[in-house]
Amino acid sequence: MTIRTLLFDLDGTLLPFNQDRFMKGYFAALLPQIQHLVDNDQIVAQIWTSTTAAIRNEDPALTNMDAFKQSFFASTGIREEEIWPIFELFYEQTFSDLKHLTEPTPISQEICRTAVDKGYQLVLATNPVFPERAIRHRMEWAGVGDIPFKLVTTMEDMHFCKPNPKYFVEILDRVESSPFEAMMFGNDVQEDGVAGKLGLQTYLVKDQVIDRGVGHLEFTHEGYLSDVLTFVQQLPSVRAE
Repeated sequence: MTIRTLLFDLDGTLLPFNQDRFMKGYFAALLPQIQHLVDNDQIVAQIWTSTTAAIRNEDPALTNMDAFKQSFFASTGIREEEIWPIFELFYEQTFSDLKHLTEPTPISQEICRTAVDKGYQLVLATNPVFPERAIRHRMEWAGVGDIPFKLVTTMEDMHFCKPNPKYFVEILDRVESSPFEAMMFGNDVQEDGVAGKLGLQTYLVKDQVIDRGVGHLEFTHEGYLSDVLTFVQQLPSVRAE
């Protein structure tokens, strides 16, 4: 079956960066804005705990944002109206200053532009544990903010996260694609590789590989981001004449 839908991870794939360094910078920027409400160590631990709750959520009635909020507010006792507007303002304004912690490359835009020109349907399949505003900032940093993605997976509108296979099922359902017509490009062996279990072709982008050593997943293709560009350039056009 012909590949028609290309799914691209963002962090470490289209937007190269060191995850640990970025998260340290993220918390260094966020904590001064909320430390009057909660102890710094407590809030960092709780954000990770509530993010994990969203990742593990299996209730299709809850968005990832819903699952995060349920865990966060139940555990901290903070009222949503006290802290959530601060989070929203942080993502709208301060978050954009974290671009210096990333390593954008023009290759990412060229890959996406080439795929669009050939008629492929594109999905930005970033793990939806950040709100849309934060994801849109990172897309701009990566140079793909104006790419016409059919779907951008965000915390507000997705109900599952990687590595849950249901995340990919939800994507394919929303873009009306068969798994056998789709390919996932990503740098995370477990989170992105799981797409292969559903029948998608997979491409491991090796510039900044994340491998937790938990099971081995075979990828259909492997290469660096520059190889991905060559690969996409060689794909046949699927544009309707």
